[in-house]
Parts: sequence; C-alpha cells; structure tokens
Amino acid sequence: MYAIIATGGKQYKVSEGDVIKVEKLDAEAGNTVTFDRVIAVSDGTLKVGEDAAKASVTATVMEQGRGKKVIVYKYKRKSGYHKKNGHRQAYTQVKIDKINA
Repeated sequence: MYAIIATGGKQYKVSEGDVIKVEKLDAEAGNTVTFDRVIAVSDGTLKVGEDAAKASVTATVMEQGRGKKVIVYKYKRKSGYHKKNGHRQAYTQVKIDKINA
C-alpha cells in the first residue's frame, strides 16, 4: 500500500515505515503530524480525486535539521562584479506510521 502526499510545494510517494525529509514543519521531534493533502492512494486499486481526498497519512517527526550548504555565486564578466553566498535549506525528517485510506 502506498500514497502520494503533497506538502511544502512538493509531492512524495510514501509507504508505511518510510523515512522522508520534507520542507520544515512546525512540530517538535516526537510529535505526530497528519498529512491531509493526499493525491492518490493505492491498496491494489488506485484511488484518486474524491476517494483519495478522504484519506490521510499519519507520521512521527524524527528530527528538525538543515541540509548541506549550497554555494550561490553571482558573476558578471568585465565589470569586476562577483558575489558569493551560501544557503542551507531547513527540513523535517518524518517516519510514516499509517496510511488511513
């Protein structure tokens, strides 16, 4: 059984027991979160639309963290312009507990 959920502007295909990193959620480690935006659910037959909208996915927050540093380098030739900047994207690691179809 798997489900496709939407959170943080992205879509994830999840099964029970999966550990995924999603965009930062407002929850502490150990708390339970529910993903209500379910796009599709499959338990042998694929359910989409109104059938999938009734479903939800329950997950436990494992940790809050920040990803690897990405270097952003801007450069314009012949003008002496260059700018270096770094960015670390925040994420929340969750473990999928149950798919409520």
